[in-house]
This record gives sequence, structure tokens and C-alpha cells, in this order.
Amino acid sequence: MRLCHCLLLSCASLPFAPAFAAAADDGAVAVVEIAGASGETDGSVGDDGAPDEIVVTGEREARRALSKTDTPALETPQPVTVITDDVFEAQGAVSVSDVLNYVAGATANPYGPDSRVDGVKVRGLDALQFRDGMRDVFSYYASIRADPYTFSQVELVRGPASALFGAGALGGLFNLSSKLPQFEAGGEIGVRYGSFDRKEVLADLTGGLTDQLAGRIVARLRDSGTQTDHVSDDRVLIAPSLTFAPGSDTSLTLLGLYQEDDGGSTAQFLPLVGTVLPNPNGTLDRDLFIGKPGWDRYDGRLLQGTAMLDHRFSDRLRLSLKARYIDSDLDYFTHYPDSYSNPTNPYLDPEQRIIGLYADASRARMEIFSTDNNLRFSFDTGAAIEHDLLAGVDYSWNHVRKVAGFGFETIDIYDPDYASLSDFGGGLPEPSAPSEDIRQEQIGFYLQDQIRIADRVSVTLGVRRDDASARDALGGSSYDESATTFRAGVIGEIVSGVSPFASYTESFEPIAGAASDGSPFVPKRGRQVEAGIKVQPAAGALVTVTAYHIKETNTPIDDPSTPDPFDQTQAGSLTSKGCEIEGRATLPGDLQLIANLSHNDAKLKDTGRQLENVPKKNASLWALKRTTFANGMTLQLGGGVRYVGANRSYGAAFPDGIRTPSYTLVDAVAEIGWKQWSLGVNAVNLFDKRYQSACLARGDCFQGQARNLFGTLRYRF
Repeated sequence: MRLCHCLLLSCASLPFAPAFAAAADDGAVAVVEIAGASGETDGSVGDDGAPDEIVVTGEREARRALSKTDTPALETPQPVTVITDDVFEAQGAVSVSDVLNYVAGATANPYGPDSRVDGVKVRGLDALQFRDGMRDVFSYYASIRADPYTFSQVELVRGPASALFGAGALGGLFNLSSKLPQFEAGGEIGVRYGSFDRKEVLADLTGGLTDQLAGRIVARLRDSGTQTDHVSDDRVLIAPSLTFAPGSDTSLTLLGLYQEDDGGSTAQFLPLVGTVLPNPNGTLDRDLFIGKPGWDRYDGRLLQGTAMLDHRFSDRLRLSLKARYIDSDLDYFTHYPDSYSNPTNPYLDPEQRIIGLYADASRARMEIFSTDNNLRFSFDTGAAIEHDLLAGVDYSWNHVRKVAGFGFETIDIYDPDYASLSDFGGGLPEPSAPSEDIRQEQIGFYLQDQIRIADRVSVTLGVRRDDASARDALGGSSYDESATTFRAGVIGEIVSGVSPFASYTESFEPIAGAASDGSPFVPKRGRQVEAGIKVQPAAGALVTVTAYHIKETNTPIDDPSTPDPFDQTQAGSLTSKGCEIEGRATLPGDLQLIANLSHNDAKLKDTGRQLENVPKKNASLWALKRTTFANGMTLQLGGGVRYVGANRSYGAAFPDGIRTPSYTLVDAVAEIGWKQWSLGVNAVNLFDKRYQSACLARGDCFQGQARNLFGTLRYRF
């Protein structure tokens, strides 16, 4: 009933939708994208350094994010959101997680700003990361984070997408679209300085090398601290690429990437007692570092090569071939307090100052090979029935090896004596030993037919067969699983600008590892039904309201029957249901708006409890105004408000749950431009609100984002 009530309230907002597109007679086209639009709102500088035209949502290609066939949003019966680089840069995104701060249905940085991984929850469940349509993250703490400066846009698919992308999370996935070479010369060079002594040099240069060859190079050099003491965020990145186009029907693009990070862990796993629960010594500092300066680190090196070939045999037959190889090395040395043995009072002394301290270190090597190849054939079965048939096969292989060591010490958490902690000779605590040696392999065959009827109704039908396996050389759990998944959807324009839609999708996700009783994990499986309406009241305006119901089986959760807080069992099933609204618009006068509202009810079967660290309500509003003056100067002012609802975590120590309070953050941007120069200032968490991103019943809390201010001087050409 609550879901229906939410949907009715959402639909009640539709009469106001024309305001997003009013007064577009001046030639500009307003764009609104809500829960599924695949168009892009862009009135500023594009990938090639030249101003982009503002285009109608649904008419510009979404880089094959969901359908792999460049299907417009108004013909796609499942939500997908595209966030272009000009938008997320204006919002101050410094990580891929930050890119999704203003997206409905998504909770970005659910465990706070994490310098190790990019975390995103979609519809209450962890989302998987893809790059250029191929998955590129297969293991935790075996690689470094992707850099948003290397991407032209990020696409978020909400709901299962196994029918095209194979084994994947039920809540959704996000795809990172690399910046590609352009034949028109352009680019930018910039310098940046900001909070935590952030110093950066940025470069993005592209252009034609010959009539048939274009090149691009994206680079970043950063020397920076973070909001956590003694944790750096240094990066060297260079991403060269080439596109060979001997004719209008063929293009071959080669992308390279070298990235080296020298950093640490901003997540310090501070105990509940001293953060959200009282401690007689006061509240622990937000910038507190609990470790050994110089030993604690998260240092990695990443090499990556990608090839993408597209060939058009005719207007009706196209071939797409893609392949990527990734080689990654990582040292992850860290300390974290023993908040878990006794979450209600983890301290070892009556004064509640001394706490146990784990030293955990690993060296990881990860290799990934992936490829995705498909053939697209268009044909008609009648005067008014058009088919777009896609047949493909993809394959992925990855190998992760780790050597680890473990130690235990104590520390006065309110007055750390860093000198007293061991550095283990600069290496791993001894004895050290191989801790992981896993090979995963997957091959999938997919078939999809998109049927367009009378240029008003679109029907999507898809099926996929996957074979997936994992082998643990250390004698741990392995799996060898197969699955067939389906997808079906319909969307139709019943009257001009009004298109209701409905879809059914499935997911399949094998899991390596074992439950606390030693039994191997079985694959997670899920299905979703979804329905909504997309309304385009005027050229460029698109409003979508969507409601969904997800059921997942075999979900791993914490096992409260054992003292180890990291032991897991498979819960049986969970449900996630809710509704979403998301809006993106460029109004007359070059005013951009983004508005989002989400309600998510995600519970484990028979518990009646919301999933851990999953807020029921999220909302956000972003506005950006650009003004051009007679002398050629430009002024851009913008700001946003983000709200994340409260959530609870349950465990043996807290049977009634530990509550993470809701929080509201304000972001802002100001930029002045003259000719080819611009100077911009970004503020994330402008008022420096102190909050906790997550507090877990197992015993620890994760600090929220501190205020981050930085200024950027750019020269564009």
C-alpha cells in the first residue's frame, strides 16, 4: 500500500512537468531526464573542446549503455540514467562514486568517502562496475579506483541486466564510457588546488593526426592529502587512445591506460562507542588516523589496454567487437581497531581509551581479460513492424592472487603513540602466506529482439545463457554454475508525449567463498517487475515515474550465530520495492535542473527489517545557471542539496538496532570564463556538516565526507 501511495504522489507531480520545457521558442531545447532518460543535457564544452548543442533527450545515443543498440530513451522500457562529464565536474565529483550523488535510486559512498573502492548501492543492493560495456572489477582490494576524468559520461542501469551483461547485481550496474579520440582538434589544460593541500595538473588533448587517424591523450598528476590524517591521495595517470577510420563504415579504436596511486585508507573503522555512542573521553575526531604513518598504505599500479572495432556492412547489418586486458598490482597495508569483540564496549581499560588494533596487510596481483562481440541485424516483418536483432557472445577471465600477513597490537585511540606501533620491517607481518588464488571464468550467449510497431510501440525480448566457474588453488570454495536469464519489456506512446512502460528482468550472480558453516555459496538469483510512465510534454522535456518490485534469493548476510563479525550465511531471500523520480532539464536562459526522489523498502524475508545501511528515502536537487555577458565573459553559478535518510543495523549486541541518522548536504560551484580561460571553485559539503555515513551493529562507524573546496584554472582550445 505504501508503494502505491508513493507512486500516486509521484504521478501527482506530472501536471507540473511542462514547466521544465516551457518557453523553448528561442531555439534552445530543454532536456529533462527522469528515471530512465538516456539523453544528455549539455550546453557547455564537450569532449572535443567545442560547445555542445543542446539536444532532445532520447535522440542522442546513450553509447549502448542498456540495449547495446543505441536505443532512444523513449523506446527503452527500463530506467537508465546518463551523467555527462560537464555535469559531474560541476558537481565537484572527485571519484566515480561522487558522479552518482544526484541520481534517483542510488546511494553513493554508502560507507563514506572510501579511497580504496567506489561503492554505490542501487535500489538497496550493491551495483557492479563496467567500463565501455565490459565488467572491470572482480575482487575487493586488488586494484585501484577508476578516475572520472578519463570518462565522457557514466551510465547507470537500475534493475537486473543479466540478459545482456551476464552475471551481475540485481539492483543495477554502472558503466563508465571512456573519452574517445575526435577528428576535430580541441582540449584543455588545467591546474587545481584545494582542501587537504590538493595539487593537480590536468590535460585532455584530442585531434586528427591524418585524414583517417585521430588521437587523444588524457593525463592527471595529483599530490594530495585527504580528510584522514596521514592518508595521501596521490595519482599519476596517462590514457592515450587512437581511432583509425578508413571510411564512414569502419572504425578501430585502441585505448591505453597507465595509472599509479600512492595512498591509504580513509576508512578507519572507528568504534561505535566514541562516535554515535557516548564515551567519557568525548567524540573521536573525524580526521583521526589509527595506524602506522609510512607503513599503512593503499598503493597500486594499473595497466590496461582496450580495442573496439565497429563495422557497418550495410544500413541493416553491423558488427561490434571489443576486448580488454587489465594487469593490476596492489599493496594494501592497514590497521583497524578491534571494535567487534565487544561492540558495546570494545575498550580494554576502565577509562575507555585503550583498544585492540589489528594490523592487516596484503599484496595482490589481478589479471583480467574480457571481450564482448555482437552482430546487429535490422529487418521488417511488415509495413509497420521493424526489428532490431542483436546476437552476441561475451567472455571474461580473471585471476586474483594475494599474499597476506596479520598482527595485533593495542593503542590509546584518544592519544595515539604512532612510534610505539611496529612497521614490520616495512613489509608484511609475519608469518605471511598466500591468502587467495582464485580464477574465475564466464562465457555468455545472448539474443535480443527490439520490435518497433507503427513507430509508437517498442517491445524488447531477450534471453541469455551463461556458464560461470571459479577455481580456488588454495583449496577453498569453487563453483561451476550455469543459468538462463530472460528480459521482456514494452513501452508505447499512447498519446503524443505520453509513454507508459512495463518490464520483467532477471539476474544471476555466482559467489566465490563459503558460509560460516563451511558450505559453499550458491549463486544469487533475482527477478524484477517494473512499471512506469515517461511523459514528454514538450520538445526536450521528459518525466518518468517508475515503480519496481525485486526479489533476490541466496543473499549473503552477516551470521549472528558466530563471534566473527565477518562470517556470513545465505539468508534465503530478500525483497526490494519502491518508486523513483529523476529529472534533468535545461530551461530557457541556460538554467540546468536535476531533481530526484526515491523510496526504497528493502527487507530480508521473515525479519521485517530494512537491509543494513539502506536508507528508505533519498532526495536531491541541483541547479546550475550560466550567463553570457556582452564582452564575452561567462558566469556559471550552481548549487545542490542532497538528503539521505536514516537506516538501522542489527546484530547480537544491538537486537533493537543501531541507528545511523539521516543527513542533508549542500554543494556549490561558481565559475567565471573569458575567451578560452575559466576559473572555477567547487564546494562539496559546503557547510562542513559532520555526519556518519554508516554505523554497523558489528561495532564500527564510517565517517562522512568533510568539506572539500578546490579551485580549477583551465585553458580550453
